[in-house]
Amino acid sequence: MMRASGTTRTLLCGLLGAHTTLASSLLSKAGDSAIIPSWDLQSTAEAGDDLGSLSKVGVDTSEWHHIETSRCTLMGCLLHAGVYEEDDLFYSDNLRKFDASPFRVPWLYRHEFALDQAGGKDKHYLLKTHGVTSKGDIFLNGKQVASNLTQAGAYGGHEYDISDLVKKQNALVIQVHPTDYNYDLALGFVDWNPYPPDNGTGVWRDIEVRQTGTVALEPLRVMTEIDLPADDSSARVTFKAKARNLENHEVAVTLTGSVSLDSGKVHKWKKTEKLAALQTKEFVLSTTLKDPAVWWPKQWGKQPLYAGEISASVDDHVSDTAKSTFGIRQVTSEVNSHNDTIFYVNGLPFQVIGGGYSADMFLRWDREKFINQALMTLDLGGNTIRLEGKNEHPELYEIADEMGLMVIAGWECCDKWEAWSYNEDLAVKSEWTEKDYAIANASVRHEALMQQSHPSMLAYLVGSDYWPNDRATKIYTDAFAEVGWQVPIVASASKRGYPELLGPSGMKMDGPYDWTAPNYWYDVEPSEDRLGAAFGFGSELGAGVGTPEISSLKKFLSKADLDDLWKSPDKGLYHMSTEVSSFYDRKIYNDALWARYGEPTSLDDYLLKAQIMDYEATRSQFEAVSAFWNKDRPATGLIYWMLNNAWPSLHWNLFDYYLHPAGSYFGAKVGARLEHVAYDYVNRAVYLINHSIGKKASRDIAVDVIDKDGKTIYQTSKSVKTEPNKSKNVLDLSEALKSVSDVVFLRLTLSGGCDNNTISRNVYWLSEDIDELDWEDSDWFFTPVTKYANFNTLDKLQTAHVTVSASASVADGEITLENHSPVPAFFVRLNLVDDSGEGVLPVFWSDNYVTLWPHEKLVLHVQGKGGAAIQVSGKNVESTTVSVSI
Repeated sequence: MMRASGTTRTLLCGLLGAHTTLASSLLSKAGDSAIIPSWDLQSTAEAGDDLGSLSKVGVDTSEWHHIETSRCTLMGCLLHAGVYEEDDLFYSDNLRKFDASPFRVPWLYRHEFALDQAGGKDKHYLLKTHGVTSKGDIFLNGKQVASNLTQAGAYGGHEYDISDLVKKQNALVIQVHPTDYNYDLALGFVDWNPYPPDNGTGVWRDIEVRQTGTVALEPLRVMTEIDLPADDSSARVTFKAKARNLENHEVAVTLTGSVSLDSGKVHKWKKTEKLAALQTKEFVLSTTLKDPAVWWPKQWGKQPLYAGEISASVDDHVSDTAKSTFGIRQVTSEVNSHNDTIFYVNGLPFQVIGGGYSADMFLRWDREKFINQALMTLDLGGNTIRLEGKNEHPELYEIADEMGLMVIAGWECCDKWEAWSYNEDLAVKSEWTEKDYAIANASVRHEALMQQSHPSMLAYLVGSDYWPNDRATKIYTDAFAEVGWQVPIVASASKRGYPELLGPSGMKMDGPYDWTAPNYWYDVEPSEDRLGAAFGFGSELGAGVGTPEISSLKKFLSKADLDDLWKSPDKGLYHMSTEVSSFYDRKIYNDALWARYGEPTSLDDYLLKAQIMDYEATRSQFEAVSAFWNKDRPATGLIYWMLNNAWPSLHWNLFDYYLHPAGSYFGAKVGARLEHVAYDYVNRAVYLINHSIGKKASRDIAVDVIDKDGKTIYQTSKSVKTEPNKSKNVLDLSEALKSVSDVVFLRLTLSGGCDNNTISRNVYWLSEDIDELDWEDSDWFFTPVTKYANFNTLDKLQTAHVTVSASASVADGEITLENHSPVPAFFVRLNLVDDSGEGVLPVFWSDNYVTLWPHEKLVLHVQGKGGAAIQVSGKNVESTTVSVSI
């Protein structure tokens, strides 16, 4: 780490001696807002803590760390500056050896900026924060703006009037204090991964400076009313904004509201009112839009976004403006007769299919990476992400709006956020004091304002594992009401309890979180004993899988670490969960793998069997929830635990840290297809699934069963009618499969349309018996298996000869696989690589990890930039590499 000289550097050495070069004015006119673009960073152990002196123009910061980004935690900043390297930190157990002692003292963020002139009559400047972890002292030009008693909490956003402090040249200093998740309302990771050395301390969100005239506006809130699905002919749009008179005299202010769609016709309306000296008043402007463009989740329609703006003018001069994009849609929910929550979007029942999102371990926001994560979520059939205490930045919601991805936001579990008297699960319980309620109030108001107008918002969970106490609940609900919140507020993600003000959450958090047999999800009766099976709303649950492929593993595991995966199956692994977690090893997972698929003979054999296990696990979970959407007790929602990881991890993901999709991804992608046919392991039934709201037509289902030698055991077909947003049982295969005594393959194909094209193709491998579950001995994170299904004979499959070819005339990457053998080609996986052999990421396959029937030809499509070859491998397929040009 860089070190300053031994003496505390508070010497004013003139503008030429300062690191920061004062460029043009940060702001130019009323209504402007600018983000502090960069920081000089140093520990108080080196720079001292004389904030009055350090916040004067001209301080020599030449030996400080110079950070060319607007927001970053201490670790994020130092990574950005090149002090540390991510690859080194994440490799093996290097992070365990990291010296975190430098972060036990406060650190300083400093920036110098220019303004055209000091604030004066009818010219005002405001400093806006969006959260500083854990808390901060703010100084400007030698004067204190705010103490850490006010500027506290990861989500504590505030606005400070700095008009009397600004000059032509300005110096801003923010002193951030160390974070402790047990005592601070911060942003932590529970047992997801090791804690970052700085515990997320720092200016992790942007700091803004705003210029206004006499009147300043708070953020614009947009409320929409439309009667869907009955009537979409008109929508009522209401703008609300608080206007604050910053002068000591009365003013007449004119508020003008405008709405436009895709830079088209602008709809305007206005009103004029008076504001008394220093008065703050809420203004309301409403209008009716005829034939509005309705916003839909991606799978259901388009995502038209309106641009809303409200401006405040005094004496015909713009004093301030507030803008927001919004969509016209309805979101509601109800708790049904089974005490399960069901959501409705635009009046239609909406089955939630998604995963739990994680921010980066060092809270680094990467817009391009999140766009790709969102694209992958939608590609695998997801429609929602859940943010447990990882509310991120405004950009996340803007991207979700544009893509049609729903968002459930909320607070996190297992730390200060849930330090209630009735929570006995905390290792350290520092119950809330007066200051915590004040921080929570500022936090919820800020987050509600940030999220309020976004059509992608589905709900806000004010608790995770536990519900908030009555006082906190009142603070939360009052804040949501004040900002015009229009989507459901849910007490928690579990059914442990609830505040009277909100009522039952209707969400279950009964596990599992570790490996679970495929038939688990279909075994739903009696429901009081069946925990996470496919009924109700599962707020976080899954089989704990997400094993990366070797190309990713080599980036963060040593040779010894890789050996441990298959040579020491019960060993604790640093890249699982934390050392004190129930998920620090892969024992439950590996017990199943060894028993079901046979002891691995090599690392490659282990990883292939792991991908088979992962695919099986996620496919069955996503299929069961989809299949049981219309049962007497429906499966109303699934949040898979988890969508992604904060760092390179060996479990809990649908795609790995590097965005490489593997078995868990493609299993989920099959299970969540828009139209699909799925196999119920428990009842040996076939379900027809339709997640769309517009597809209603005849469909053909083909059923084929073969043994491992390719011999046909059973065939049938059936014509059916598919109905929008419905699933139903259409075939019983009990008789057909009752004589199975060894491993067989079941292929379900759904086809339809004018050309009778294949809509969904799905292959299962089935053994004589399914896994036997010991429900009575279930723990909170898994259900034991007393007897495993036996797939060991898959090790003895005859070799299948598969060729892969790419059509040079097809630009979107059309790949043809052909099995030239009389036996099935099991679990064929394809990896698109560039000309150096590195994986092309992100990559989007129409299907992957596929099983081909004897002599079957299968066409796949792939999208990825720079593809030069495809690596092909499989259970009984010789590995090869085929050149392509994509």
